[in-house]
Amino acid sequence: MAATIQAAGVVLVRRGPSGIRVCLVHRPRQNDWSLPKGKADPGELMPTTARREATEETGSDVLLGAPLRQQRYRVDSGPKTVDYWVAHIRPGGPGFKPNKEVDRIEWMTPAKARARLTYPRDRQLILDALSTPHTSPLVVLRHAEAMRRSDYRGGNDTRRPLTKYGLTQARALVAPLTAFGIARVHSSDSRRCMQTVEPLASHLKAGIVEESLFSEEIFSRRPKTALRRLRSLAVRSAPLVICSHRPVLPDLLATLAQEFSLKVKSPLLRPSLDPGGFIVIHREVGPRNRPTGRVIAVERFDG
Repeated sequence: MAATIQAAGVVLVRRGPSGIRVCLVHRPRQNDWSLPKGKADPGELMPTTARREATEETGSDVLLGAPLRQQRYRVDSGPKTVDYWVAHIRPGGPGFKPNKEVDRIEWMTPAKARARLTYPRDRQLILDALSTPHTSPLVVLRHAEAMRRSDYRGGNDTRRPLTKYGLTQARALVAPLTAFGIARVHSSDSRRCMQTVEPLASHLKAGIVEESLFSEEIFSRRPKTALRRLRSLAVRSAPLVICSHRPVLPDLLATLAQEFSLKVKSPLLRPSLDPGGFIVIHREVGPRNRPTGRVIAVERFDG
């Protein structure tokens, strides 16, 4: 049986004085009109694929919002899945240049876009994207692979570093987290957590807010204070990431589930994240960028 082809794409939406417009791409090889999408590179997480392909095909850098329904269908080479997100333009794209993959793009009204799309399966995605509220991501991240406690010869476990592979994981986190527009970086002040988010903070040219309450040592002594701090971060509208430790994650995730009325036992909120894995909680943001307290979607990306 042929391996499943994995791809990702976006419904790219623009809102302005003239109304709502949706971007479609024309592919000369297939002579079709479709949504921006493409195959994943080896080892690439789907949010990274979606942003990269959208930029390559439309010339616009994009910001991913909440996920849309996954498409599953067959092509000549076998089964295929395509993960989609609603997306919006942000500054910094290279600009569109016709090429052999995409020779035209067009911004259309939703009705015209649905009529122009070649494949009926794409049409519902536009309706889903337009009905999806504006969101801001809250990411809970487990630090990347660290040196084993039994191998660490230092006297202070908070100084235990990442392994070489863990440092590679940390660099690889930059692409998917920036795809979601993370703007603020919060981390346990333990070295292994700080090293995990340093590449991201460097890319964003942002500082790291050190959260000693989310370290193993301090959390075990002051859990109520730590969880109050977590709640205060959860209700902010800024797109942010919080990096912490495996033993702390069950309490962090249970508290967030309670805060947002989510199912604590949801598979998406399992605290057994792999090193470098993360959970994205898409929080609805209302008028004037005020959070509503409602979660639109939850995504999980194990390391």
